[in-house]
Amino acid sequence: MREILGKRRRLLSQRSDGGPELIDAALTFATEWQWPVLPGVTADPQANNRCGCPDPECTVPGAHPFDPGLLAATADARMVRWWWGNRPAAPIILATGGPAPCAVSLPALAASRALAALDRQGMRLGPVVASPTRWSILVRPYSMEQLGELLYAKDFVPGSLRFHGEGGYIALPPSETGRGDIRWERAPLPGSASPWVPDVEAVVDAVVDALTRTGVSAPEL
Repeated sequence: MREILGKRRRLLSQRSDGGPELIDAALTFATEWQWPVLPGVTADPQANNRCGCPDPECTVPGAHPFDPGLLAATADARMVRWWWGNRPAAPIILATGGPAPCAVSLPALAASRALAALDRQGMRLGPVVASPTRWSILVRPYSMEQLGELLYAKDFVPGSLRFHGEGGYIALPPSETGRGDIRWERAPLPGSASPWVPDVEAVVDAVVDALTRTGVSAPEL
């Protein structure tokens, strides 16, 4: 059993063309970490930069739920096996909030510079999910009231920051989307328990401070 679990963890960071890598990663998230997941929309096979959903102007091609909808997200192993058994190339979508982490995301270039600044400060971060355009820092679940109070207390919050709380979602590695591969910029530490993640207050304070002090401007992407 230990050998099987170890294999699953190694697969979390591998690029996938579908098949066992995706289903094993989805099972790790669901059964080991109790994160509710569901399959996302695959990219349009005729145009990889477009989404397979009906919206021709989709801004997150292949990186969002559609059928089933977000409310179907589950940590049930049987459902996960059925979904990816039928749709082996489907991206893995995490339903943020509740039992799962939430996330704070920002454009990739600004995120790279901000994380370097946080490392110099000795700030402890948990897993960081990276797409070609945006990086998402996983944080502990928070309420909308908590987030509202946090943002209200600040003089300035970059408009490029996005918050993925209850009712939100992000794509997880090793998914492939219309914008490119999803990977770990900071991979979870090995272990069967759900990865440690920081409080949203600490992350927002540190990221806003790092962006402000380093003069990093970030377009609203």
